Amino acid sequence: MAFPTAVNSQITDSITQANTKVVGDSPAVAMGNFYVATSQALSTAAHNAAYGQQQSWVTEQTATTMGVSNLFCIDTAATGRATKMIFG
Repeated sequence: MAFPTAVNSQITDSITQANTKVVGDSPAVAMGNFYVATSQALSTAAHNAAYGQQQSWVTEQTATTMGVSNLFCIDTAATGRATKMIFG
């Protein structure tokens, strides 16, 4: 005991040990928090990737529908006549 005090030496020893434990646990708690934050960020990224793929399907389906619609809207008589003029 370095300094004599009016407080029981067992109390001061227990406080010192408790403070040392808190300081010693800090790196482990910090790494645990870091791992939780990283896993949440990665799961959000995976969710966003899946959602993006789902939404791109809607865009691709719309583009295909519009392309087929444009093909069917071409005037077949004019196309036949132009083809006959080219080859005929």
